Amino acid sequence: MIARIAEHCFWLGRYLERAESTARVLQITGQLALDAELPPEQFWTPALAIFGERLAFTTRHGAQAEADGEAVQHFLTWEEENASSLLSTICAARENARTIREVVSRECWEVTNELYLWLVGEAGREEYAHSRFAFYQHIRRMVQLCLGLFRSTMLHDTPLDFIWLGVMLERVGQTARLLDVHHHVFTGMKPEHPVVETALWLSLLRACSGFEPFMKSHSGRVTGDAVAAFLLFESRFPRSVRYCVESAHRYLRQLCPPESQGPGRESLARIEPLVELLRPESLVGPGASMHSLLTHMVEETAGLCSLLSHEYFGRPLTTLGAQRMAG
Repeated sequence: MIARIAEHCFWLGRYLERAESTARVLQITGQLALDAELPPEQFWTPALAIFGERLAFTTRHGAQAEADGEAVQHFLTWEEENASSLLSTICAARENARTIREVVSRECWEVTNELYLWLVGEAGREEYAHSRFAFYQHIRRMVQLCLGLFRSTMLHDTPLDFIWLGVMLERVGQTARLLDVHHHVFTGMKPEHPVVETALWLSLLRACSGFEPFMKSHSGRVTGDAVAAFLLFESRFPRSVRYCVESAHRYLRQLCPPESQGPGRESLARIEPLVELLRPESLVGPGASMHSLLTHMVEETAGLCSLLSHEYFGRPLTTLGAQRMAG
């Protein structure tokens, strides 16, 4: 498999996962803003921080606009200059799928192309104006459909390994940043009523599609520590940091088996300490904290993506490549 094809597969997975995550966070944040009686900036500023776009947003629109939910949603949905916007990520996903049209299945290409045409056409704009919830829901379902079709309509070989490696590494960063930002914000809020506090932690679970899995595996009061431990360490939940890192490790081992002399050994060596680190014991001891562990995961995942791009795709080592496709 040539490097160019592998790179497009990897970034197709990353961009699709990023689009689903952005739509999910905006959908849940909008719902929470309607239900909880808290200042708007306590909802929309974290949404910008999760995607690392707070500075870009305030530079372009001013700090006052952080409390404007419509401005934040427009920035994270439609602005072409914003590489994290839904428009940018779905366009990038579609372009990657188009470039490797002979590799992805016809069903996957049709769903990706249909989502792109809906978003850039009148139908997407009309849905955005008519029902924000339905707009984000449509994007989420189309991406989830495409991810499911990858598994059911493509050969389970190297191209699919690169696609899912991209999905899992993108998901590690998304879940870690979302948990880090919201855990910090919600812990600092200290709402007076316990119902509001519970609603905030449940919204974090919903933002990670983890509400039902958490409720099925836990009993008693919903606390910040229980939610954080679930999103970090639950090996059965497919969006937990541990599940995603272990899955990425498995794909890297498939791409670079022990007897192989090909590329990938450095990437494999870099991810193995992360697998060992994702244990509850990592939060015990001097200097250990949720924030430091999550920050380490985000930074190491970005570094791993850069190293992977260098080993497999021939790209120079750079942290920028972890967020946008180079070239």
